[in-house]
Formats: sequence, structure tokens, C-alpha cells
Amino acid sequence: MRRLAAALIATTLLLAGCSGGSGDAEAEKTNDSTATPDDAATLEAVEVEGDLGAAPTLTFEQPFTISEPVARVDVEGEGEPLEDGQTLSIHYVAVSGDDGTSFGSTWDLGTPESLILGDEAILPALTEALTGQKVGARVLFAAPGGAATETSEAYPATIMAIEVLAAKTLPTRAEGEAVAPAEGLPTVTLAENGEPSISIPAGYPTPADLVVQPLIEGTGPVVETGQSVTVQYSGWTLDGEQFDSSWARSPFTTTIGAGAVITGWDEAIVGRTVGSQLLLVVPKEKAYAGTENALAEETLVFVVDILDAS
Repeated sequence: MRRLAAALIATTLLLAGCSGGSGDAEAEKTNDSTATPDDAATLEAVEVEGDLGAAPTLTFEQPFTISEPVARVDVEGEGEPLEDGQTLSIHYVAVSGDDGTSFGSTWDLGTPESLILGDEAILPALTEALTGQKVGARVLFAAPGGAATETSEAYPATIMAIEVLAAKTLPTRAEGEAVAPAEGLPTVTLAENGEPSISIPAGYPTPADLVVQPLIEGTGPVVETGQSVTVQYSGWTLDGEQFDSSWARSPFTTTIGAGAVITGWDEAIVGRTVGSQLLLVVPKEKAYAGTENALAEETLVFVVDILDAS
């Protein structure tokens, strides 16, 4: 769902290794490995300058190279202890290990990112560094570069300074009053854990405009434009094929109403209440039309659980 810009490339290094998906053997190998003493010493030599609350400056011998992901605590926090399963709000700056150029900074963007402590998709080195820390901690994290392949270009090692701004425990699914949907819409069935599946009626027509059907009406605050929202979601094409789901990973956080996601999401989620579950049918004009995305010509169906907004 996220429209990734080059400035946010470092985010992908936080999650599930540096390449491939869950079936990528090399990514799995990276995720299970342990940094060597030499890697730890290389990261220890990186100097971090600047007070908490702003993007620090990272100084290091170039090119920076390591064999495995590695992390260390730069500044210990003084807030509440971090707990497994909490959603952490973080700021980070990421730079190239080759020449120190910036890959992106959430301080520059003005919007923190989030991650779930203990999420299996996060590289273990980072999880281990954060475990036992407190809100306010600053952690230095580095991931190795990679050689060019038939499908991707070579990329340098990345160094990130990550500051934990806040931590809270979120629900994993929508909570509120059930709403009876209009007739003729795709039918949503929920598993015991809340994960949705759908059945699309035969001959279901492509809608001319965005369809937003609340399935659960939450009792939390109203979502406002520009807020950071955290959701669970699944998405299907009109033939019933699922193309994405946060339930297979972890809840997804984005800025809403600001073009960070497809127009259909921005229009549907702003003005709804936290705790709500929405069925969306999004015509291609409010999805990926005009882009190079493989779904550019598709009408899309989503079930979105709004877990948090801040």
C-alpha cells in the first residue's frame, strides 16, 4: 500500500531482510544469522553526534562494510520500559555506508514510523538491541550491502540511528458495534483472530465511484487528515484473488489524507472512528491507475481495521 519513495528505502531494511519475500531463502538466511565480533566493532566505531529529539550526525570510516545486521544502544531511554508486542513510534535517519549520503530521515518528513517490538519480520539484531530498553532510547543499527542480481542493482550497507518516541499496546483487530452491510456487496467472513476473507458475488459490477461500507463502528476518536494511522488490512482484486495482507506480517502505519496511500484509502478512512472496520471497493481511478503498479487496471476490494490514530 505504501508509495515508497527513494528517501524511505531504509525502511525496507528494517523489515524481513534486504531482499525478497517470505519465500526468499537468502533473506531468511540473513534474518537468522548473528553478527560477528568484527561487525560489532565496526558499528561501535561509528560516532553519533547530536541531542535526542533531532536527527543526529553519523561519522564513520568509509566505505562502511559488515557481514551481518548489527545494532547497539547509543543512548539509554528514561521513559517507560519497552514491552514485547508494543507498537513503537520511532524517528530515524539512514545513510549510505559507501559515502554517508542520506537515504532518508523521518525527522525531515515530519512523520514518525512505527514497528512492533518482537515482530518476527524485524531483523533480530534490532529487536535484541531494543529489548530491555525504555522510551527515549536511541539505537544504532546497520545492515550489510548486497551485490547486483539479475533483478536488482547492487546496494551499499546502510546505517540508521533510531530514536524511540513512544510505546503503546494496540488492539489487533477492530472493536465496536457490528453494522449490517448493504445487500449485493462482497461478503466478509472473519476468522477467530479477526482476519477477514471475502466472497464476491457473481457478476458483481465495477462501481463508478468509491464504495465505503462500515462493518464495525468503533468508539474511538475520529481520524483526521494528516494523522498517523495504524491498520490491519487485506486486499483482493474483483476476481477474489488476494494480493496483499498485513495479517501475514504486522499492522501497517501510514499518514492518512496526505497522498501517502491510494486516494480511495485517504477518502475512506479520514472521518471514521478508531476501532472501525471498513469494506472498501476502490475503482482503479482511486487506486493505482496511471502508475506502473501491476494493479493499475484493477478495481480493488479491501477490508480495513482502524486500530489507532495519532
